[in-house]
Amino acid sequence: MASPSHLSFQLQIFVLLAIAATAFSSALSPYFYDHVCPQALPAIKRVVKAAVAKERRMGASLLRLHFHDCFVNGCDASILLDNTNTFESEKFEGPNNNSTRGFEVIDQIKAEVDKVCGCSVVSCADILAVAARDSVVALGGPSWKVRLGRRDSTTANATKAIDDLPNPFMDLKNLTTIFRRQGLNKRDLVALSGGHTIGFSQCFVFRERIYSARNIDSAFAQKLKATCPRKGGNSTLAPLDPSPASFDVAYFSNLVKQRGLLASDQALFSGGSTDALVKTYSNNPEAFWEDFAKSMIRMGNIKPLTGTQGQIRENCRRVN
Repeated sequence: MASPSHLSFQLQIFVLLAIAATAFSSALSPYFYDHVCPQALPAIKRVVKAAVAKERRMGASLLRLHFHDCFVNGCDASILLDNTNTFESEKFEGPNNNSTRGFEVIDQIKAEVDKVCGCSVVSCADILAVAARDSVVALGGPSWKVRLGRRDSTTANATKAIDDLPNPFMDLKNLTTIFRRQGLNKRDLVALSGGHTIGFSQCFVFRERIYSARNIDSAFAQKLKATCPRKGGNSTLAPLDPSPASFDVAYFSNLVKQRGLLASDQALFSGGSTDALVKTYSNNPEAFWEDFAKSMIRMGNIKPLTGTQGQIRENCRRVN
């Protein structure tokens, strides 16, 4: 009988051969790990489900990580890298600073996936994509087949994190430009913004809106002022919609009532070209779910590293 160490070596050889078989394919596929490690996706789902059950807010955080990763140099897990002597991390720049979280959950997922697969075969970039989908499902939202086969970057780009990520103060014109730069259209913009149906924002982000904006429901603004004063309380949280732990259409209903928490949210329903779509989604959850799933797939296709590009990181926080 073969020894456990010999079996482990055989498994690693099998995995390497399977990777080599797909090394020159540039197309992502939902079935990428079916033969390499069929236990990978169930393992990701288990960890995400446990993390969201422990803290419902974590679902929004994991979704946000994938979104903020893809908009900077593509979906390559660059957002997970810590500072090094050769580059600055994206974590502390632009809209990521004091905002992105959930990195420790990604570490847990990576450890569990490597354990069930027998070696490091699933990329951190794919983990982000699947964790985002599983988070949405855990909070009652739609599912979709995540296309897989991304590889991980060997560098980060702090400057692009400032330039390429949408920020909560943007108007519709600037939001449209940011999304168009990634090959995404206005339908993608509105559908993906609907991810704000889960999660929270900090006082310092929406303070200016509740005290100075004209396109805001007065009662809504007054209520928020009670917990977000003009000075202090910067980190106090407010929900992005009335049901922040449920993936529903309350976000869009709020926009129609001028109760968008962020300026960039309300910009989607401000007399512009996206008003009609916001109204459609507010009345039709099925339409929103369908478009959100399609847009998540489109976003997940932004400039992935495939084949022999990049690497499969053994630790998502640093290059091999």
